[in-house]
Amino acid sequence: VQLQASGGGLVQAGGSMRLSCVASGRTFRSGPMGWFRQAPGKEREYVGVIDTWSSRIYYPESVKGRFTVSKDSAKNTIYLEMNALKPEDTAVYYCAARNGRIVTSSIHQAWAYDYWGQGTQVTVSS
Repeated sequence: VQLQASGGGLVQAGGSMRLSCVASGRTFRSGPMGWFRQAPGKEREYVGVIDTWSSRIYYPESVKGRFTVSKDSAKNTIYLEMNALKPEDTAVYYCAARNGRIVTSSIHQAWAYDYWGQGTQVTVSS
């Protein structure tokens, strides 16, 4: 299984950006997929994950209403649309995938994911 993320870069506060992640070697029905981020000195945190069985999408309060996760099953790709970006959104963003289902209470946990993309830097300037 390989996850190839793209997008990222530098954007001004209030701007928008879209990240893409192409998965090879698996299907969406294999398990949840999503996006995490990690800022320097901080733990990796989720910013949006999709339960590909139920199609439910989960967001933390910090990004709810600004970030949107979507998928294109035909392309085996998930996207992260980020709007109204803030300097505190600056981080390395990772896509992740898990083999098998997981209880909802753990779907946002980084440890639950088996595969990770290479990470892409998102920098939001003030």
